Amino acid sequence: MTHILRIDASARQAGSVTRDLLDRIEARLGGQVTRRDVGAAPLPLLTADWVDANFTPKDQRNSDQRQALALSDALVAEVQAADTLLIALPIYNFSVPASLKAWIDLIARAGLTFKYSETGPKGLLTGKRAIVVVASGGVPMDSPVDFATPYIRQVLGFIGIKDVTIVNADAMATDADGALARAKSQIDAIAA
Repeated sequence: MTHILRIDASARQAGSVTRDLLDRIEARLGGQVTRRDVGAAPLPLLTADWVDANFTPKDQRNSDQRQALALSDALVAEVQAADTLLIALPIYNFSVPASLKAWIDLIARAGLTFKYSETGPKGLLTGKRAIVVVASGGVPMDSPVDFATPYIRQVLGFIGIKDVTIVNADAMATDADGALARAKSQIDAIAA
């Protein structure tokens, strides 16, 4: 059975395009779903204590350091357990929501989700796929002012997830019906 990790990042609970489109994808794929709603329940930002704990060897961490990393460890475990990640990516001010960036910062961990080698960083979360729903009011996807879509592709590849499908619902402010129709068509083409 497929294990899906669903990450919702929209600040909107009702009327969210990315939430509605992820619902459609989730129903299409089926399987066990773990939900992490970083839009409704924002995650903490990194702190000096977190960074110090992260760079302390695991076997040398004290109880405060283990506590500082507990949420991050749980988030990493969710990603490790998933076969497929469903990520809602509304574009806010040309980029990813701060809530999604906080999740990324907490899961991108040297030694857990990537490692450094003599040839550069190597992602450790291979064999997974990600489906990312991108929605924007007026930022065209992959345009010079879209800093969100290239960023999410880079981050996912950095941690080893190379199989990335983007569902595009851009131009919502000027052609909402057309944008939704195109996105739904893209979803219909996704294999379960």
